[in-house]
Amino acid sequence: MTPDEETVLRAENTALREQVQALFAEAQELKERLAAALKDSHNSSKPPSTDGLRRKPKSLREKRGKQRGGQQGHPGHRVSLVAAPDTVEIHRPSRCSVCQQELSSDAPSWVERRQVSELPPLRLQVSEHRLLQVRCPACGATTEAAAPTGVQAPHQYGPRLRALCAYLAQQQFVPYARVRELFADVFGAAVSVGTLVNLVRQGAERVRGVECEIKAALRQAPVLHQDETGRRVVGAEGARLEWTHVTCTPTLTH
Repeated sequence: MTPDEETVLRAENTALREQVQALFAEAQELKERLAAALKDSHNSSKPPSTDGLRRKPKSLREKRGKQRGGQQGHPGHRVSLVAAPDTVEIHRPSRCSVCQQELSSDAPSWVERRQVSELPPLRLQVSEHRLLQVRCPACGATTEAAAPTGVQAPHQYGPRLRALCAYLAQQQFVPYARVRELFADVFGAAVSVGTLVNLVRQGAERVRGVECEIKAALRQAPVLHQDETGRRVVGAEGARLEWTHVTCTPTLTH
């Protein structure tokens, strides 16, 4: 081997070593990035709020081969009859089903009770308040009647309807658009999404005092349970992850 060939080989060897070192460093960096991406609240000390939008883990519960619903041999539950129904209808046969003899009112009889539970007709009850303006015959001044407490606008919703809106949106987590659809379909009420948002805000203001009392009592509790639950919220920019945080004791929840 000539000196020139040896020089070329040494240069190529050096270049290859540098390339191997660069590839090794890149592979190591990718491994570290992959390991960091796979870490979540289940396999590291990271909080659940950093898990991001991922599929729910597959249930580890073993299948026992049971059918859905009540199992064979289960006693089941039966709805009990109410003691004082709202209406009672008496159904009495007029003739014997065997000989067609007319059955008199004093013939022996006994009762089998059957009850039907049904919703009343669902419609909004509208109460109109007419505020009279009366002119005084003595001085000619006009006096207007005072509106009842809580009646402040030409049209507004009553306390039970407002409470139901807040209950569906905040306790049952029904989206505002579906609450609006429910009121339109069931009650024939055109409650807008903006109105629903305002009703929920008004409800939050009404319970603010109780909320402050609960928070103050939780701060004094010797032991607290805290949890955060992720939920997917779909908006104009797509799905995003938000968190509901809970602090509670056996008797208090915030």
